[in-house]
Amino acid sequence: MNTTAGPRADGVILRDMTVDDVPTVNALEQRLFPADAWPLQMFLDELSQTTTRRYLVAETDAGIVGYAGLMCIEPIADVQTIAVVPEFEGRGIGSALLTLLIGEARRRGAGDVLLEVRADNPRAQQLYLRFGFEQIHIRRKYYRDGVDALIMRLQLTRPAGLGTTKADQP
Repeated sequence: MNTTAGPRADGVILRDMTVDDVPTVNALEQRLFPADAWPLQMFLDELSQTTTRRYLVAETDAGIVGYAGLMCIEPIADVQTIAVVPEFEGRGIGSALLTLLIGEARRRGAGDVLLEVRADNPRAQQLYLRFGFEQIHIRRKYYRDGVDALIMRLQLTRPAGLGTTKADQP
């Protein structure tokens, strides 16, 4: 799983997360999600489970500016985390990371991709809707600060006759 997506036209490189990236990713996690940040050890534990996990980073000359992770236990894949630093939002990095995660879910045979998103994060919700995710449930007061989580699902296996979404494209 050492494959990378390679450089993008805007100078962003998408690649697999390594153990050496974890301190930087954890510092970003603490900054971006202060109420719900994962502890450093959780990233290390996740990276060690290569048969069911894949973690990516987005990197520029400025360093790591985004990261994302997927857990896949067939037939369900779950987006564990996805984040882009605010200074780099709006440049397609989140979309590129999500595209790779969805591709990984397909490669691993998932029929559905699930995720939780904060009810107070419309920017992330719009990203997921653009990819064809639909809200299927609400977990009340899921986050430590009492905010609800919206549970969203992308069906990768569609009944015949249904249209395609951006996630269906290679």
